[in-house]
Amino acid sequence: MQKAIIIGGTSGIGRGLAEILIEKDWTVAITGRRTDLLNEIKGNSKNRILIQEHDITEINNSDDKMESLFSQLKVVDLVIVSSGVSELNQELNWEIENKVIKTNVNGIAKVYEFMFSKLKKQGHGHLVGISSIASLRGNRYCPSYSASKAFQANYLEALRCIAKNEKLDLKITDVQPGLVDTPMAKGEGLFWVAPVKKASYQIYSAILKQKKKVYITKRWRLIAWIMKIAPSWVLEKM
Repeated sequence: MQKAIIIGGTSGIGRGLAEILIEKDWTVAITGRRTDLLNEIKGNSKNRILIQEHDITEINNSDDKMESLFSQLKVVDLVIVSSGVSELNQELNWEIENKVIKTNVNGIAKVYEFMFSKLKKQGHGHLVGISSIASLRGNRYCPSYSASKAFQANYLEALRCIAKNEKLDLKITDVQPGLVDTPMAKGEGLFWVAPVKKASYQIYSAILKQKKKVYITKRWRLIAWIMKIAPSWVLEKM
């Protein structure tokens, strides 16, 4: 039986993937900040799930929280990192910027470092990070969010390069969703907003295929291409 850890599995894409993995007979361990949601999910899982309260911004406690799950599972085939926050902040309120950076940069980097090291020591495994299509360019509506997602995407690519260089049996997947119907999708006039279930199944398919990078949903590949080639003056007017 395959085993997975989902960091940030209490809502949104993380929860959607947890439900799919359980449906596919995986043993799943999930983390989250809200113990009420963790207990709710465990109560509906027919004892096929482990839970661990974990706030990734609490760097000093982060390793111990994740080590606990590894100790219980013994062997981990898949790690999905789905934690994160998103805030609109064109006014550059520092409290908001700092919150996003603490979570999406400091917290996530610590998780990636720990998980990569554990899978390397184990000798095999698959690390999946949920970054964002926002990683492709800066966004004036959410500066720290788009910058933090670029950090995540580049970090995952760096880990893939390390694994390749050291000839490790590790797979690294960078999932870059467009808009998904979760609290992370903020703003007015949003388009191509995918249901969580649809996005989660496409991510699950990409995991099975061991994709290096995937845009979710598939139509967002077009937007990604446009974003990559668009001159700066176009973005400045958006």
